Amino acid sequence: MSDLTTALLNESFDIPSIVQALRDARLTSLEHRHRRNKPPKLPSRKSLQNVVDGLSAALFPNRLGAPGLKEEGVDYFVGFTLDTALRELNTQVQLELRYSADTEHDKTPSVEAALNKTRSFAQFLPNIRRLLDTDLHAAFEGDPAARSLDEVLVCYPGISAIIHYRLAHVLHKLGLPLIARIISELAHSATGIDIHPGAAIGEGFFIDHGTGVVIGETAVIGRHVRLYQAVTLGAKRFPTDEHGQLIKGSERHPVLEDNVVIYAGATILGRITIGAGSVIGGNVWLTRSVPPNSQITQAKTQEGATVDVAQ
Repeated sequence: MSDLTTALLNESFDIPSIVQALRDARLTSLEHRHRRNKPPKLPSRKSLQNVVDGLSAALFPNRLGAPGLKEEGVDYFVGFTLDTALRELNTQVQLELRYSADTEHDKTPSVEAALNKTRSFAQFLPNIRRLLDTDLHAAFEGDPAARSLDEVLVCYPGISAIIHYRLAHVLHKLGLPLIARIISELAHSATGIDIHPGAAIGEGFFIDHGTGVVIGETAVIGRHVRLYQAVTLGAKRFPTDEHGQLIKGSERHPVLEDNVVIYAGATILGRITIGAGSVIGGNVWLTRSVPPNSQITQAKTQEGATVDVAQ
């Protein structure tokens, strides 16, 4: 682009004044957040997507790995892919630790601190694979349309979201909430399934269809639980402190015990417990605990209002 063209464009769009106004707005925002003029870099969504793709390929090399991968080359591929993914993850961990130290006015974290967290995460990968195997079997056994475990792995959005969640949950427990949240939001964007990495979810978890599912930060889900599309496990209210500020991290989401099934469109709110073996019908609005083996369906009163009925 010529200097004349650049000058004409600057004049046409008044670029210099817009740049200055954006700078003023940016600095005002930084001051409001008590940040320096050179805030630390955040972890990168693009880089973390590459990390998740690499880790997924290492976890399931024959299905999510390189095309044409032969059996004799699997271990080499897994090792190389893991090394690449973990090195990039370590870079992102360093960025989060520096960011956290800056916002909390702590001392600058050491390179070793990031490396230790990445090493700890890597040690969890075999257990993550074992958990994902139970999730795959739950999906295959719970959906009559599923023809194979391979189909479930490569086609089901619920499994994609659960892979992201299982990785993100470990990172969240290791004190990396920002990276964990970015990974969970990558899945949310791709699948429409929103699982907060802080939620605790047992083995054999199955989300059928999936779009619109929301699982809150402090939700606790037992073993062999099945959810259908548009299910919400949310908060009924948001407690505040004496200054009216939201209290972070309070236990405000439901507890689902083992072998619970929740059908499409159900909304379950608050720190309530759904007893083991219970079935919650479609479009139910539930804000109270129910005992084990309950069946909750939607029914109409004579006046036409919706109520929850235990059978």
